[in-house]
Amino acid sequence: MLRRPWLRFQSHKCNALSMAATLRFSVFVALVLILSIIAATYNSQDTLFPPSSKFMNFLSSNQAALTGIGGCGVDEAIDCGDPEVFQLLMSAAFERLKDVDFYRFGKPVEGDNCSCCHMAWRFRHREGGFDEDNRNFRVLRFGNGTLGVVGIGDFHSGGNVKKRMVERVEIGEIVNGDRLMEEPFSRGKYLVYAGGDGDRCHGMGYYSWKFMCALGEAEFLNRTLVVDMNVCLSKIYTSSGTDEDKDFRFYYDFEMLKVLSSVVDQAEFWPDWNEWSKRDGLKVRVVEGSKVTPGKLAERNESLIVRRFGEADDFWWRVCEGESGGVIQQPWHKLMPSRQLWSVAAAITSRMAWDYDGVRVERREKAKKKELWPNLDNDTSPEGVMAALRGRGVEDGRRVYVATDEGNASFFDVLKERYEVQFLDDHRDLWDGGSDWYYDMRKMNNGSALEFDGYMRERVDDGVFKMGKTRIETFNDLTKDCKYGVNRC
Repeated sequence: MLRRPWLRFQSHKCNALSMAATLRFSVFVALVLILSIIAATYNSQDTLFPPSSKFMNFLSSNQAALTGIGGCGVDEAIDCGDPEVFQLLMSAAFERLKDVDFYRFGKPVEGDNCSCCHMAWRFRHREGGFDEDNRNFRVLRFGNGTLGVVGIGDFHSGGNVKKRMVERVEIGEIVNGDRLMEEPFSRGKYLVYAGGDGDRCHGMGYYSWKFMCALGEAEFLNRTLVVDMNVCLSKIYTSSGTDEDKDFRFYYDFEMLKVLSSVVDQAEFWPDWNEWSKRDGLKVRVVEGSKVTPGKLAERNESLIVRRFGEADDFWWRVCEGESGGVIQQPWHKLMPSRQLWSVAAAITSRMAWDYDGVRVERREKAKKKELWPNLDNDTSPEGVMAALRGRGVEDGRRVYVATDEGNASFFDVLKERYEVQFLDDHRDLWDGGSDWYYDMRKMNNGSALEFDGYMRERVDDGVFKMGKTRIETFNDLTKDCKYGVNRC
């Protein structure tokens, strides 16, 4: 299905302009190279775009300010909807506009020509309150396929964002993705995963894995995945100590997922299915669990395929096992954290002026199980963490963000003798009552207050840690113990 037809028009437009722009492009590249040489020999704290060691993104922790998005020619249009381009623009905004207290970014849209993207954001005033800005970003594609932001326009220079405001989605609003498709509902092909209660309330890492398997199969079959927005949050994350039903959108950016892949909320899907299946005689094929491989379903023409997981030991992820493992690609880069969680992480990093080092310290129950992790307790002691920081060249006085599951923050007091140490709970005001996160989540949760639960803490902690300039992990850096126990590295 054609999800974004305007890109085809944009591509034709670029082809018409590409030959006329060749000379200007060559001169521009030469100037960029000259300026790069000057910048490399000039010691200044205010270079245009200082080298970045990462993108501001939870899912990628070791990317550069110029990123390879392979297979592209220099005369091709910049796909402003590409998630890596989105990350590149955010990274450039953080690096260049250091005085801006960013709160939330909007999705980039095509700019005035083939090499420009327009992006909007909300930001905090120093005297309080919020305002919005939008900018034009000039993106250059180099001959080796890498992209770089080479210019940012003035205040409110990204006018195309306003032209597309009709497409903006309010928090908690349900968007019917099917209505945006060119083809009618009855010509679509859909995939549903039903049941699977045997693996429903495990950790969220487990949930992400099985969801990626379902999405991977849907993409392999060229079908739209029907997503159940009801997620069981394991009791390991809740203050009540019981499993709780939550909304998928509390944790993941479903709107971005709809841009990057073909998915639909099942609450929207079933009413349409009931209407169109009767009208057009649409057919359904039900298969039992993981017994039928994706390859055998590839040629099926039924409008709807339902994988029904009824047996207690038949799990979603088994669809991606065995011979299917080499066929199904799990598109992890498309499962991005929710905008609300991203905003909290971005606010914390902004408070630290984007200039800090990070260390992740996993202890909790693992440190007590010596038979599985014999060295972890000693290696993650304050003295062990201090030695690792000094061994990586982290100088005295640096800001150090400690992402940890250790409940007692005073455990790390010895680090404060040399470093400016910060923890997630130092920023509780970002999710306490009265915060923007609190307001947004109440709106998404039908007016009811929502707990900033353990999984949300993990995601924000992880996001802030990954945006540090130096990153020291528990496993491989602090300790040589295997992450999953003895002989399970």
